[in-house]
Amino acid sequence: MAVFPRLLFKLIECVLYQLLANSCYKAAKKVKQYGFGFTSLFSTTNPSLKTPYPSSFYPHLSKCSLKNRASQTLVCDLNGALLNSSKSYSFFPYFMLVSFEGGSLFRAIILLISWPILCLLDWESKFKAMIFISFCGLPIKDMANVSTTVLPKFFLENLNPHVFEVFQATGSKIVFTSVPRVMVEGFLRNYLNVNDVIGTELQTYGRYYTGFLSPDGLLVKHKALLEYFGDQRPDIGIGSPNLHDHLFISLCKEGYIVNKEEKRSQGGSTTSSSSTVGRERYPKPLIFHDGRLAFLPTPFASLCTFLWIPFGVLLAIYRILIGIFLPYKLGLYLGHWSGITITQKGYTKTEASTQNKGVLFVCSHRTLLDPVFLSALVGKPLVAVTYSLSKFSEIIAPIKTVRLSRDREKDGEKMQKLLGEGDLVVCPEGTTCREPYLLRFSPLFAELTDEIVPVAVNSWVSMFYGTTASGLKWLDPILFLMNPRAAYHMVILPKLPKEMTCGGGKSSYQVANYVQRQLADVLGFECTKLTRKDKYMMLAGNEGVVQDHKSSKK
Repeated sequence: MAVFPRLLFKLIECVLYQLLANSCYKAAKKVKQYGFGFTSLFSTTNPSLKTPYPSSFYPHLSKCSLKNRASQTLVCDLNGALLNSSKSYSFFPYFMLVSFEGGSLFRAIILLISWPILCLLDWESKFKAMIFISFCGLPIKDMANVSTTVLPKFFLENLNPHVFEVFQATGSKIVFTSVPRVMVEGFLRNYLNVNDVIGTELQTYGRYYTGFLSPDGLLVKHKALLEYFGDQRPDIGIGSPNLHDHLFISLCKEGYIVNKEEKRSQGGSTTSSSSTVGRERYPKPLIFHDGRLAFLPTPFASLCTFLWIPFGVLLAIYRILIGIFLPYKLGLYLGHWSGITITQKGYTKTEASTQNKGVLFVCSHRTLLDPVFLSALVGKPLVAVTYSLSKFSEIIAPIKTVRLSRDREKDGEKMQKLLGEGDLVVCPEGTTCREPYLLRFSPLFAELTDEIVPVAVNSWVSMFYGTTASGLKWLDPILFLMNPRAAYHMVILPKLPKEMTCGGGKSSYQVANYVQRQLADVLGFECTKLTRKDKYMMLAGNEGVVQDHKSSKK
């Protein structure tokens, strides 16, 4: 009952602010327009800067020189400094990712429903409430998985480019943040080479989080900085233009504030006006990531997603049925009408024809549906071989699928037999990759035949990823088909010339590397030597080999 008066008071406070504070501010602006020089009374910064605060005692980050910083120490916060921030929803999207990816759909819905009430609370109470909803009863291992495989992608895409420049120029980097340390430490250490992370600590009970803070409560940055450095002072402090961060950066030798409207200029040149950091500048490339959401779940975006899910299930069923029961051309037309854009280049039937045995289509691997869309585009049923496929995916597949055992000799014999019966599709990466990289190609396919047709495959989704390393595999095709908008692009290249096959004197490894480079050039991707095992060890902590109910390897 004590909460209601507090909410009522907060509501009254917001109304009074809108009616009185904003009105007074607008009146002052009118007075200024009539020639009264009151600017110096209200601001000590450049009046062209649209900061939400009336004054700042520190220069903007654009005034920070990047020269000779390699031996210096930088301190800053994550939210509002290193990350581009929006005061309308604060850190909500990242708590939503924890709730949805680490918890469940039910937990995420509770967080979303709570948002209107949370908006009436002060910042500290709102932050504690979001922590409780997101973490109460959450297994520690699930949070560890989210922090290393899900959140880094969204953090990297939301880096403030101006803070990032200074961040990279300094030698030692310490981050002080009121965000729970478990949410950000993996990203900061692994991707940005941060030396230490001081954040809010959470209570645990056994293997679960309780949702409550440690006895120290939310981290107070300036107090934590004093405890960490003692009598010493860090060289550079970066904060947002508010009084709390002013206290934090006042303890540094140099202090700078972040304002996203002003752009850095060094030596007369201005950096790109982009508000994000391009992937080519990442200190560590983002090749693998997990999770189902393909967008940053702001409150509005989350609401749209949850409202869409029932319609998305019906849409996925519709798309599955037209793929199973309708002719290819009609299925492609209706699929395009339902929101899936499918484009294809380069294929002619004469190029793919063979007299004695089938053609081996060698594809880059984006989702389980790669062979299905390839079959529809070439206009004939193909046989797909796969290492890991759920029973449900086999049942709904409109083409024949054959499981491989990872026994090189047996798999080679099985694929040779299938090629004798018709055309075959293989994805030699062995697993999917969401980012613009190609994993190492297994050379087994090159030993089977010289009739090889490379296929460059790329896909795009608007809401849900149709791949996972640690989640439920049987949901992969369903979630891809639940996207309101999705796209598949395939470029079917000419058949490999005889001299570039094993029959022409090349080794199977040379052929595999050649095909990988061909597809990478067409797609604009980068070749890697990473394998399926590397992906699953990073994302799921295992080698990606799953035992079925008959104890056979998938």
